[in-house]
Amino acid sequence: MNTELAGIIAVFILTVALAIPFGKYIAKVYSGDKTPLDPVFNPVEKLFFRISGINPHAPMNWKQHMAALLTINFVWFLLGMFVLMNQGWLPLNPDGNPGQSADLAFNTSISFVVNCNLQHYSGESGLSYLSQLFLMFLHFVTAGTGMAAAAVLFMALKERTTDQLGNFYNFLLKSCTRILFPVSVLIAMVLAFNGTPMTFEGKDTYINMQGDTVGVSTGPVAAFVAIKHVGTNGGGFFGANSAHPLENPNYLTNMAEMFGQMIVPLAMVFAFGYFLLRKKMARMIFGVMTIGFLVLTVPTVIWENAGNPAITAMGIDNSSGAMEGKEVRLGSTASAFWSIATTVISTGSVNSMHDSFTPLSGMTQMLAMMTNAFYGGAGAGMLNIFIFIILAVFISGLMVGRTPELLGKKIEGREMKIAMVVALLHPLLILAGTALAAAFPEITAGTLNNPGFHGFSEMLYEYTSSSANNGSGFEGLGDNNPWWNISTGFVLILSRYIPIIGPVAIAGLLASKKFIPESAGTLRTDSATFGIMVLAVIVIITALSFFPALTLGPIAEYFSLQ
Repeated sequence: MNTELAGIIAVFILTVALAIPFGKYIAKVYSGDKTPLDPVFNPVEKLFFRISGINPHAPMNWKQHMAALLTINFVWFLLGMFVLMNQGWLPLNPDGNPGQSADLAFNTSISFVVNCNLQHYSGESGLSYLSQLFLMFLHFVTAGTGMAAAAVLFMALKERTTDQLGNFYNFLLKSCTRILFPVSVLIAMVLAFNGTPMTFEGKDTYINMQGDTVGVSTGPVAAFVAIKHVGTNGGGFFGANSAHPLENPNYLTNMAEMFGQMIVPLAMVFAFGYFLLRKKMARMIFGVMTIGFLVLTVPTVIWENAGNPAITAMGIDNSSGAMEGKEVRLGSTASAFWSIATTVISTGSVNSMHDSFTPLSGMTQMLAMMTNAFYGGAGAGMLNIFIFIILAVFISGLMVGRTPELLGKKIEGREMKIAMVVALLHPLLILAGTALAAAFPEITAGTLNNPGFHGFSEMLYEYTSSSANNGSGFEGLGDNNPWWNISTGFVLILSRYIPIIGPVAIAGLLASKKFIPESAGTLRTDSATFGIMVLAVIVIITALSFFPALTLGPIAEYFSLQ
């Protein structure tokens, strides 16, 4: 356990240390400054723009940015539906996997387009290599979509008075080529050299100790797994995700994958500070996020290492922790840390089965997604925290009798209405979806493998994961049926695009306003006091919205075991 604990602390410290210079690099990429990778990627990007006929220097206002984002995402969705439903006769299908049903293809295509990767199919047995390659393409471009939207936010907050906020396609392509691709190559090399397959051959075979010949799926796994983490996507090549020994062979790859999923969200916070020349405000945001992350992580690690009290009561050695659903080669500490990292960051990949965690650990995993503001996904994390900053500025201004201002721009009625819609949409989608599933048990009949409190938690987790664009699940739930595929599909659509459009719209409205120089009466938004206010707003909204539902699920289950 001590070795595992030292490992996760070392990974977190290393990630933070590298996120600072990486954030500075990201800021240079979005601002158009020179970077060491210019000679490599300038010709590539010029070729893309020449073929597409897009002028990357044509400025856009926030509405044009969002129109471009929605249009290209819709095209990707249609392409995904076609590939998934017709993969049975399309090429690169050596294992002969059939096409998906319409409702499953709808869910899968939407899920990957919105950067959620909620998989209602079993990875290697549900997709051809062509489908896996198309989903790997979506891993890049959907992460790039969120990062491009964050870049628009950066532009809007930096400019004094303007409606010209850069070019969406320029931000999108640079996010993929200059940020996501280089890191993914490094992670993929670590995986490939440690045994993760990278091939287009079909199933491999081996003879087990009983003498049976067993088929083992392979494929272009190393490249897929690298970008699934770096892009905070999370969808696994294999059904068992990163608990699979070929997707995550050893402790080194486990650490590399944890680093991969954390580096971009952390770096985007520091990029915000470098881009706006407000490093102190970036440190405040990072502090709020890190406090929230540690408050969820530390107790989860403690609870999982304490083991299952029911097993201890039977007189069985439980010193290794609660190991049900966990890989022995990884251990309870690294699994517990991963479970919060992947839910806080909205990656959604798993190296253990969340359904098997102790009840209160399952609660912290859900809380990580319910708050949806601590680090978050690639780009989307900054958009989410921006909404809470707007709310905190407004409330703070009312408390001290000052006009709410953020970075020299007044916060008025329109901005507050948009912020409240975005803030309340998240609990609405989670709680309404769970309520409908619980109220009509006939439509979910046969999908719940656990009755009572834990069964309710499985439904609550499914909609929480969908609304947070996470993708992980309590997999005791049999989610591949029309109800879960379609209902979560619509939750995915609303929970992805409204929280992107809302913050960008607020930023665009602020950018067009007259700049007001800071004075002695200006509310400081880079202080520790304001950071406490932001954290308080997050906690209050989350507690008021979700505590009753958590009481019916994991909290009730915890007390039922005592």
